[in-house]
This record gives sequence, C-alpha cells and structure tokens, in this order.
Amino acid sequence: MFRFLIVLASCVFSLHPAAAQQDSLRGRYVEEFPDKFFIWPVIKQRELSFDIQNRYDGSQKLSYKPNNSYSIGLGVYLFEVAFEFSAAIPLDERSRNTYGASEIRDLQANFLGKYWGVDLYRQNYSGFYVVNRNQGPASPDPFIKRSDIKVINTGTNFIYAFNRSKYSLKAAFNYSEKQLKSAGSFIIAGSVNTARLQADSSVVGQIYSPDQYSVSSFRKFQYAAFGLAPGYAHSLIYRSFFFNGAFSVGPAHYWINYSAQDKVDYDMSINTYVDIRLALGYNSNRVFGGVSYIIQSRNIRFENIEFTNNSSTLKFLVGYRFQEKGVLKKRAKDYIPVNKPAR
Repeated sequence: MFRFLIVLASCVFSLHPAAAQQDSLRGRYVEEFPDKFFIWPVIKQRELSFDIQNRYDGSQKLSYKPNNSYSIGLGVYLFEVAFEFSAAIPLDERSRNTYGASEIRDLQANFLGKYWGVDLYRQNYSGFYVVNRNQGPASPDPFIKRSDIKVINTGTNFIYAFNRSKYSLKAAFNYSEKQLKSAGSFIIAGSVNTARLQADSSVVGQIYSPDQYSVSSFRKFQYAAFGLAPGYAHSLIYRSFFFNGAFSVGPAHYWINYSAQDKVDYDMSINTYVDIRLALGYNSNRVFGGVSYIIQSRNIRFENIEFTNNSSTLKFLVGYRFQEKGVLKKRAKDYIPVNKPAR
C-alpha cells in the first residue's frame, strides 16, 4: 500500500508541472476576464431553408426560403454564464405580398466552453417561397408562395477544439475571452438531427419546375441523422481585430422515409454533413463587437433527388465590459447546493 501511494504521488507531481506549463502557454495566447461582466445589444437572423435538385444535373436547383425577419435583443455575460434574449422585428406588407407569409417558432440554446460548444434547437417553420424559373402568362408571379409547406427541425450540434493551449472558441463567438495571438486548432464537429417536411401537394410543382416534377413528386419527407465532421479552425489577430474561420466536413448516416401519396418508401443513405463558422470583429479589454455567421448543411439523396437542409444564424453585436462588484463577483457554480457529509 505504501509503495502504491508513492507511485500515485509521483504521478500527480509529474503531471502538475505539465498542467502549469500548459496554463502558462495559454496565458500568452488567450486572455480571460474573470473580474468583469458584459452587456451587448444584438441583431440576428435565424433561417431554415432547403434546396432540391436533380442528383445528376444541378442546373435546375430550386431553393425554398422562409419570409423571416431579423430579431433584436440584449445579451448579458454574468456569473460566467451568457444569456441572450431577442424578439422579431415585424415584416412590412410589401414583403408579405412579394414573398408570402411565414409562421416561425425558433428555439435555441447555446453552451460554449473553452474548447467545446453545444447547440440545442427546435425549429418549426410554415410557409416558404421559391423562385419561379418558368414565369409567364400561366404563372406570372416571380416567386411561388408555398404556404402549405411545413418543416420541423430538431437536434443538437457540437464542436470540439483540440488545441487547448493556444486557441479559444469563446474569443470568436461570445467574447468572454480574447485571443492575443494568431492560432488554430484541429476540430471535430457533429450533429444528431431529425427533420420532417410535409405539404398538401407535391413539393416540386409541375408548373414552375416540370423537369424536376418528372424526377420526384414527393409531398412528405422525414429523416433522422448522425454525422461527424473533422476540420480545422483558425483565428487571425491584428492588434484587437480578429478574423475566425472554422470549417468541418464529414460523413453522416441518414434514415429516410418519404411518400407521394399513401405509399411510404424507406431508405438509408450515407452522405455529407458540413459545419461552417465565421466571425469578424474587434475585441479590446473594454469594447467588443462584430459579425458572425454559422451554417450547418446536410445533403440527403433519395430517388433521383438531392435534398439539402440548411440551418444558419447571422448575428451582429457590440458590447462593453464592466468591473464586477459585490454579488456580481459570484459564479453560477456558487449557487449550486452541495450536500455535505453528515458527521
């Protein structure tokens, strides 16, 4: 037993200098703000869209988009936890007349650590529009309004960065840290996702896309998917300005069912999952702000169709850091009750 304790102690002490060395290296590349809280106004747009094209001929691609607006809100970083609240800006009538109306319920929660990030979401979209490629007397509108199309998209995305010593995800996407020097990291992104689409008639209309209609006339479609995508992320730093890019692509397994009338067909497919995250901004010790764009794209093939599901977030923000005082110096973990052992 005594010999075991000596070996255990030697292992602990041998690991401690390595951990201290790692923390020291990270301090030269990443600055933290443990004694400050942040406030920022934010403008953002979340969008769920999809594309349909002949898997052997991409020249006739149809892009279905919702008529959704931007939302405006406020973000707070307090007790080492980030909160963000926003409300949609109403659309004007001209926009509704041109593109139709969409009913949108979009719920999302984001968790971001030093080396990892997790997104939880549920998107319920009703009402899409598509460019009318065969506009003419029989179909005069430049956009075909499909109020009958409904899509429900539910799942989680995650990302993990392997370079713990030099690279910070937080610095680019929620500003709770600051990247001091240019650095990058190999990453892995993943997704567990399910989506359901349904319409009252064929999703690919015979009038505005007769070529596609001859390939597939489905009106219901559902899939469940699991994907893993290796990639790379890098932050370029010039003084307090930064540009961050993260790109991941990899395989995803899809379990599919679809129908045109009452008959339901089932299929399985291994296609691609893509995760792209871009951010450009300014991050000083007090003032910060910038723009970020995140998109996850899933390609699914069935029949002679290539179906691409896109979920994206575009965000603009500017904020300021304040010195913590009093109760603001506490952390979220300080409020978690801990059961002490009875004596």
